[in-house]
Amino acid sequence: MILCAALLLALCAAGAFAQGKGLPVPKISIGVGTSTKPEDVSVTLQILFLMTVLSLAPAILILTTAFTRIIVVFSFLKQAMGTQQVPPPQVLVGLAMFMTFFVMAPTWSRVNDEALQPYLNGKMSMQQAYDKGVVPVREFMFRQTREEDLALFVKMSGVGKPSTRDDVPTYALVPAFAISELRVGFQIGFILFVPFLVIDLVVSSVLMSMGMMMLPPVLISLPFKILLFILVDGWHLVVGSVLNSFQ
Repeated sequence: MILCAALLLALCAAGAFAQGKGLPVPKISIGVGTSTKPEDVSVTLQILFLMTVLSLAPAILILTTAFTRIIVVFSFLKQAMGTQQVPPPQVLVGLAMFMTFFVMAPTWSRVNDEALQPYLNGKMSMQQAYDKGVVPVREFMFRQTREEDLALFVKMSGVGKPSTRDDVPTYALVPAFAISELRVGFQIGFILFVPFLVIDLVVSSVLMSMGMMMLPPVLISLPFKILLFILVDGWHLVVGSVLNSFQ
């Protein structure tokens, strides 16, 4: 249910712009008084539930999308190059977010068409919208999740061996997807480290052979690593490799 609400919140803006209407401005009124109807208590609980969902929405959206893998790869690239402040963290996070939107666009479009718009038009209930909307997200996570990671969480959840993918609970699929994304991100990060590590080793060996052991090797190797990254069109290769890893 929390995942459904997070999906609805994330796609409301996209759905509104797709219809050419602009973003609706909500009207919120909060007051404290005496409740005389059971319905009032129910509405209060719904508001508390919504506030809880809003606090968990960033973590849910990060761990159910491509963001984790992308930002891990960028972090490894930054460490491998040795440029601690360039690019700034805000730039990398922003680029990772827009790449996430690009990767998740087909999935979110299906959620919008099959669940969000029918729910907003009153053609289905919230539970039906959740059942429809979670299917494309689960399909995306299943494509990127290793069977070993999924089996680990299914076993630990104690639900028994599922006969089909539909029997796998979402609360077991999400962490399995997250650690699978971390694994792939670390693999790509290791490959990125290798050429820069070779440059560091060569520079260190040359400086040591020249007796210049007091000179930090990073001062000499950093320009060469930047030059190598520019010559091979590094950003194009890295971004292209990350996007291709989701195919």
